[in-house]
This record gives sequence, structure tokens and C-alpha cells, in this order.
Amino acid sequence: MQLERRGYVKAGHWTPEAAVEHPEAVRQLHREFLRAGANVLQTFTFYCSEDKLEISGNVTNITGAQINEAACDLAREVANEGDALVAGCVSKTPCYAESHSETKVKAIFKKQMDDFLKKDIDFFIVEFVNHVEEAGWAVEVLKTSGKPVGATLCISPHGDMDGVPPGECAVRLVKAGADIVGINCHLDPLTCIRTVKLMKEGLQKAGLKAHLMIQPLGFHTPECNLGGYTSLPEYPFALETRAITRWDIHKYTREAYNAGIRYIGGCCGFEPYHIRAIAEELAAERGFLPPASEKHGLWGAALEMHTKPWVRARARREYWENLLPASGRPKCPSMATPADGYETAGI
Repeated sequence: MQLERRGYVKAGHWTPEAAVEHPEAVRQLHREFLRAGANVLQTFTFYCSEDKLEISGNVTNITGAQINEAACDLAREVANEGDALVAGCVSKTPCYAESHSETKVKAIFKKQMDDFLKKDIDFFIVEFVNHVEEAGWAVEVLKTSGKPVGATLCISPHGDMDGVPPGECAVRLVKAGADIVGINCHLDPLTCIRTVKLMKEGLQKAGLKAHLMIQPLGFHTPECNLGGYTSLPEYPFALETRAITRWDIHKYTREAYNAGIRYIGGCCGFEPYHIRAIAEELAAERGFLPPASEKHGLWGAALEMHTKPWVRARARREYWENLLPASGRPKCPSMATPADGYETAGI
């Protein structure tokens, strides 16, 4: 989404040809996240399966393998500038929606895995999958690599698109071999925390253990239905009105940490300053601050030098924690009416 706003990615399709076409843009975004305090750089490979590239109008003849390998090189190059890991990421496939063929879907994941293994990534992440069956198939394939595997579902507290509850989803993923389970995308941070808590409860009841992971939207989406934020009328070009502030991120980070979640990040709508807010909230636990904190100070401390006394008065945590931000838009509705409908083939 960040690269779409900068003119490098086609909205709606979100396929990652930019890793080949505009490596400098991908490299710079990685670098910004690293400087903000990220421990993991994910390969820019969302929706990078041949079937998704084909239906998205990939007329440049750039192959999935080219994108996967270029994305790994970019992530590793920047990760080596700091102390970050590289995660090779796979996402849901149109093939699953069209055929539900375990053989065909697993072959797609195997092809992507082989691309990543040429580049020796550190671990794998299965992301943006809203059917636990497909996520489980991905985990089973990726575990054959011998590397750790995280699996994050794109679901609400109601469960996956087949109605499988979050707790049962987590159990199925761990039994498939996932080392990390959790949630990513489609809903806002506090909703995603609720879902991960349900996953944690399911694992505890089953006597299973796994690390917990969360990567929510950087937008407020309290009225979303099962379709998530894509059902909002503002999607995808007017979501700025719903942007989460860095102070919202501090609250989200602490709640996630207190819930036992240790892999804490963000998905669509997250910008580097949001990641910096995570790093700053957990500075005591991590033992350091990221370089990106040097310019502004914690909780707006840099404002203490402002020439306006009323702005200087805002250089404190209490002010920002208790602020109720205004939209600045007269007659702006507090909620929208999400569109009806569920996932369709090829999305």
C-alpha cells in the first residue's frame, strides 16, 4: 500500500513487480522500516504466485521467480545494514478459490519455497490467508525446508471464511507444523488482538504451544464485517481519514505484549513511524531505542524547545495518551456502512 501511494504498485491487484521494475523504491522502504526499529524485513512478494500475476494483468513477462529472487536480494541487502532477519512470505492463491485442489495449491507454494531457498532466507511467513485449510497446506510445504514457519490468518474473531473458530484455526496450524501463529491484515489492531487471544485460548485448551504473532491494519475499522476493510467505502483510495496515530500504536503494542504476543508488527497502512512507535513502547523490554528516535524524543519531548508555550505544553505523555483526535471534516460520519459480500475467486 505504501508503494501504491508512491506510484509503484497497481491498487486492487497489489502484485509485487516493483521488486524487479523499481528496486530502488523497495530498497528505500525496507531501509526506512529498518531504521524505525524493525527486527524482520519481509520479502516484497505478496501475491507473487504465477496464477495471481496472470489474472492481475502482468503484461511485462516478469516471472514469479524473478520477483521472488529480486525481493530476497533487496531484503537481505538492507537487513545486513542492521541486525535484522529476512522472512520469505507467501500468500493465498487464486488456485485455492477456483479448484480447492491440494495438489495444485501445494505445487504453487513449493515453487515459491524453492525460489526463497536459493537465497537462504531466515524463516517463512504464510500471510493473508482466510481459509485455514489453505494456510495449513502452505505450512506443510514450507516445513519441508527445515526452516521455522509462521502462519498468520486474515480473519476476524468470528473465524475463517468457512466458519472455523480462531482457536481451532490455531490448533490446526500448529499441528500442520507452524512455529508461530497469529493474525494479519483486514482489521484494526485491537480487533486483531481479540482474535489472537482466541487463538491462544484454543492452543492452551489443546495443550499446544506456539509463538504468537500480530500484524494488523494501520487503520481504524470498528464497523467491518467478515469481509474486512475491503468492504469499507473508503477502500482503497480514501483510507487516510482512518489512519492510526503513533499514540494508538503505543496502546496497541502494550496490549499485544501484555497478551503474550511477541512478534508485533503491522500490515496495510503501517508506515515506518508506526513501527518506530512499537520499538519505542518496548524500549525497556528490548534494551534500546531505534536510530529514528533521535530526532523527536519520546512522547514528543522535542516539543519542549518549541517557541509557542501551548505547543511546549504538549511535550508529555499524558497529553498524547488522552487526546481525542478530530477528523477536521465537517459532517464527517463516525462510521460507514460496509458493503455486503465475501471473497470471490481470484481476489
